[in-house]
Amino acid sequence: MSRSTHEAEFDERNDHIKIYVNGDIVPREDAKVSVYDSGFLLGDGVWEGLRLYDGVIAFLDDHLDRLYEAAYCIDLEIGLTRAQLVEALWATLKANSMTTDVHIRLMVTRGRKRKPFQDPRLSIYGSTIVIIAEFSKPDESVLKNGIRLYTTPQHRGLPLTQDPKLNSHSKLNCIIPLIHARKAGADEALMLDPFGFVNTTNACNFFIVRKGEVWTSSGDYCMNGITRRKVIEICREENIPVFEKNFSLLEAYSADEAFLTGTFGAQTPVFEIDGRTIGNGEAGGMLLHLRDSYKKLIKRDALKQVL
Repeated sequence: MSRSTHEAEFDERNDHIKIYVNGDIVPREDAKVSVYDSGFLLGDGVWEGLRLYDGVIAFLDDHLDRLYEAAYCIDLEIGLTRAQLVEALWATLKANSMTTDVHIRLMVTRGRKRKPFQDPRLSIYGSTIVIIAEFSKPDESVLKNGIRLYTTPQHRGLPLTQDPKLNSHSKLNCIIPLIHARKAGADEALMLDPFGFVNTTNACNFFIVRKGEVWTSSGDYCMNGITRRKVIEICREENIPVFEKNFSLLEAYSADEAFLTGTFGAQTPVFEIDGRTIGNGEAGGMLLHLRDSYKKLIKRDALKQVL
């Protein structure tokens, strides 16, 4: 049975959610954008995934920093200040009576175009902003069953083409590896960097544990996720040896543990890579410890936001 790092418990409330579209909060079936929208036509936009825990959007400032940095990079004018965007987020959550275990997808595109072509100057109507908030609690069975990865021939590219640190709407470079991995019978794709070193998966950042040390890629050719950063910070705070470095599949195959990080699933264990069992084929002690420390970090962040 295939699994995913985005596996969520079914919640029928999501059939009736309200969605923010350019200042209006409308029923799900009425949430629409133009076929001339830059995001639909070209994948021209940036986005963030956020989590609501116990009334607080975790690491909100980190996510907004990344969103506005990405928009500046591609010369996209969001059209709302940070304060206005935060207000829109909370208005969407309030309209849905949401308090916890919610996943938020905040999307900003270059907006509706006058003609269906690339030139940004054709986007003359301002940006399109959509906020989808869903009741979405991670399925805890993934912790028991783990994720199976398959190394695909599609590599993460150089910034000379499209900077992999850019959280853009253009995701075909991730979708194709995922299809490849699924065809091979795995759950998700493990991707290498341009030089053959282990880099990331199609959806999450990748970590291994070897002899008490936590390793992740150099970060040069992948999205440097917020959760990735928080795990590294936790390790440093707790004096757990952590390294951002180049390493090969040989070292990944023989790791004691492997896990993925992402906003939705936080930390998800990897039990198999390319048909090889990792460690004991179960959630390891380091992963379980980091998951516990991460939950405590979220609570500290929540307290800081309240104060």
